[in-house]
Amino acid sequence: MELECYPTADRPPEIVPGRPQRAWMDKFAARHPYRCLPLSMANTTGWEILCPMSFTAEWNGGVMQEDITLTPDRPHPEFHRFVMSHFSSGVVTMHPGYLFRTPPGWSVLAQGPPNHVKDGIQPLSGLVETDWLPFPFTMNWIFTRPGKVRFEKGEPFCFITVIKDREMADFQPVIRSMARNPELRGQYEAWEKHRAEFNRRIMRFEPEATKEAWQRFYFRGELPDETGPAPAEHVNKRRLKTPRFMG
Repeated sequence: MELECYPTADRPPEIVPGRPQRAWMDKFAARHPYRCLPLSMANTTGWEILCPMSFTAEWNGGVMQEDITLTPDRPHPEFHRFVMSHFSSGVVTMHPGYLFRTPPGWSVLAQGPPNHVKDGIQPLSGLVETDWLPFPFTMNWIFTRPGKVRFEKGEPFCFITVIKDREMADFQPVIRSMARNPELRGQYEAWEKHRAEFNRRIMRFEPEATKEAWQRFYFRGELPDETGPAPAEHVNKRRLKTPRFMG
């Protein structure tokens, strides 16, 4: 399986596997958010495309293209080809610098880096049929209010992951009573019992519970009270491949 990345610029932005670290997560006591496995897994399930330079974007609230001012920290010959006000109305457009090709049936979901928070601006997501498309896509961010935002050199401005999106149409969401699945209901009730008891112990400042700090059933891929076999393919760390230059 290959994700083919064809540069459309002489010096395209760097692509790296998604990294788990987030500045806001680091600031919590004991880096508590990293205990939430779904957060860390989302952060690493794709590839980051990094800003090739630092710059400031400012929007005055107007609807015209010229109502956005883009200023690099230092002069850069590729700056105005990399980032521009293309769609107006507070939208900043960046060029990933590649034409992507995926195997048949696979598309690229292009979005902002998961759980990467920027005040005043929001990434827009796009799903692209890269198994046939012969031209590149853009990455867009929209201001949420007039003001200034900064993008640092090396900061991810686009996050791509691959998805078999056409097969999603075959799924039929159904809402069922858990009473129809006794095994699942037993596992859920065992978890709920452990969760409630653990929270009570934390509130009582019991030393063992305080030392444990958090329950690890999901992180370890375990079921409470051995209510069923543990999943054989549980993943709690993802390391994607770094792009390789093939010429």
